[in-house]
Amino acid sequence: MSKPERAVLAGLEITGRRSRTAPSGPELLDYTLEESLEELQALAESAGAEVAARVLQSRPSADAATLIGSGKVEELRATVLAAGASLVIFDQELTPTQLRNLERALDCRVIDRTQLILDIFARRARTREGQLQVELAQLNYLLPRLTGRGIEMSRLGGGIGARGPGETQLETDRRRIARRIRKLESDLEAVRASRSTQRRQRQSVPLPAVAMVGYTNAGKSTLFNRLTGAGVLADPRLFATLDPTVRAVVLPSRRRILFSDTVGFIRNLPATLVRAFRATLEEVIEASLLLHVVDVSSPHARHQTAHVLKVLAEIGAGETPQVLVLNKADLLPEGDADAEAVSRRILGDAAPGLPQRAVVVSALSGQGLDRLLASVDEALPFDPVTRVRLVIPVSEGALLHLLHERARVLSQRYVADQCEIDAEVPESMMPQVAGFQVRAAE
Repeated sequence: MSKPERAVLAGLEITGRRSRTAPSGPELLDYTLEESLEELQALAESAGAEVAARVLQSRPSADAATLIGSGKVEELRATVLAAGASLVIFDQELTPTQLRNLERALDCRVIDRTQLILDIFARRARTREGQLQVELAQLNYLLPRLTGRGIEMSRLGGGIGARGPGETQLETDRRRIARRIRKLESDLEAVRASRSTQRRQRQSVPLPAVAMVGYTNAGKSTLFNRLTGAGVLADPRLFATLDPTVRAVVLPSRRRILFSDTVGFIRNLPATLVRAFRATLEEVIEASLLLHVVDVSSPHARHQTAHVLKVLAEIGAGETPQVLVLNKADLLPEGDADAEAVSRRILGDAAPGLPQRAVVVSALSGQGLDRLLASVDEALPFDPVTRVRLVIPVSEGALLHLLHERARVLSQRYVADQCEIDAEVPESMMPQVAGFQVRAAE
C-alpha cells in the first residue's frame, strides 16, 4: 500500500467583508476560516491525503497574483519544506494566474478546493453516467487553466512577433479538450433522455418518488440501506456515494413508493459539477417529497441545513414538500429525542423555510424509522387512500393477492364463494377494484 500524499492546507479570510456586505438569510451562517479548513481537511483525507500543516492568512482583499500575498507565500514555502509536503491545497478557488504563480513560488503541486472535490468525485464514480459527469466537470475546469511554456507558446501568423514554427501544443490541447467536452455533453444528453424515459415509465405505474437529500456525510446512504435493504456503500468519508440508486418501499398504508439516494451537497460545490450532474439532480427536482437528512451531531448542522435549502432553491426544488430527518440520534444525550426541541435547539431560526414535519432517527440503530415512514405516509400528496368495502369472488385470487400487497386490509371474511373485505385502497388501485365495490366503508 502506497504512503498517503502529505499536504499543507492554506486558507484566506477577507477581513471586514461581512460587515461591508451585510448578507441576510442563510448567507449569514457562513463558516469561520478555521471551520472551513476543518471541512477542507476532511475532504483532503477523503481523497487519501495526510494533512501535515495549515497556513491561515487574513487580508482586506485577495492578492491578484498569489491570493495570499508574497510574504505569506514565503511562509507557506517554508512550511511545505519543513513538513516534507508535496501538495498545497487552497480553500478558495484559484485563478489560472494565481495557480501558475503559486506553483512556481512553492515548487510543488498546488490545487484548490474545486480540484480536490473533482478528484474525489472521479475516485467515487462507479457507473458510466457518473464517470461521464465527472470527466465533463474536470475538463470544463481545466480548459481555462491550460498553460504552455517556451516553444509551445509559439504561433503561426503574419507580422512582427507573430511568426513561429506552427500551431502550438497549447492550441492543440484546447481544441482536443473542446471536442471531448462536446462529445461528453452529447453522451450526457443521451443519458438524460434515457433517465426521462425511465421516469415516464415509472410514472405510468403511479408510484410516488421520494428523494433523499442532505449535506455530504449526513448518513443518507446508511438510512437508505435501513429503509430499503439496498446495500449501498455507506462510508464516513465525504462523497462516498455519487451514483443515484432507486428502490421500492412499502409504507404503513401499504402504498408502494420509490426511494432514491442522491449525491450529497457541500458548500462551494463547483458550478461545473452542478451543471454536469443535472441528470442526477433531476431525480430531486421530479420527486413528490424530499427527505432532508441532517446530521444532528454535527456542530455545523445549522450551516449545513441552510446551505442545502439554498441549493434546493437554486435547482428548482425549493417548493417541494419536505420531511426533516434529524439523523444520528444515537449521538445525542440520552432522552433528547423530541423532534421539535432538537430542531429548534440545533437549527434555531437559521432557515425559516424548514418543513413542518421533523423526525428524530438513528439510521445506525434503527431508532425512529417507524415514525419516519408514518411521516412520509402523511406527507405524500400523491395517491391518497380511500376506505372501501369490497365483495370479491374467491376465484379472483390475483386481485385478492394485489389487495394484500398494495392496500391496507382492515378486515376480511369469507361467505360462500365470496370474500368480503374492508380496506384502505390507494387511488391508483381504485379502477381495478371499482367493479367489486359495495359502498364506502364506514
